[in-house]
Amino acid sequence: MLVSQILKDKGDMVFTASPSDSVAAVAALLQARRVGAMVVLDEARSVAGIVSERDIVRVVAELGAEGLERPITDCMTREVVFAEPTETVDSLLGRMTDRRIRHLPVVRDGRLVGIISIGDLVKSKIAETVAEAETLKAYISA
Repeated sequence: MLVSQILKDKGDMVFTASPSDSVAAVAALLQARRVGAMVVLDEARSVAGIVSERDIVRVVAELGAEGLERPITDCMTREVVFAEPTETVDSLLGRMTDRRIRHLPVVRDGRLVGIISIGDLVKSKIAETVAEAETLKAYISA
């Protein structure tokens, strides 16, 4: 299955933050929106980074409550790993596992078009496996 198919089913909504947002503000947004990561967009609406729950835990562990007052740019990942709509679930599962990341922004022609989580990929893989099993059962019983 392709990333574009997952986004078609899931939707293309991406929650974003601004580089000037505080760590506390982004943490509150992550909790309110029930997501594990947000893409940080600069003034030109280009991807400046990505921030995950892990990044926030790390800054709080290092700096304590003071870390919550820092701008999100102090703890976001700047070297973002991206996915493209034409990539397969299997290729992304490998990339995410190798790099130990759980979220990939999806870009097309340099424009942010969605975000894929490891959970989205696993859900897709399970659905694919169930469909194959059902097809085999139908073939065997026919």
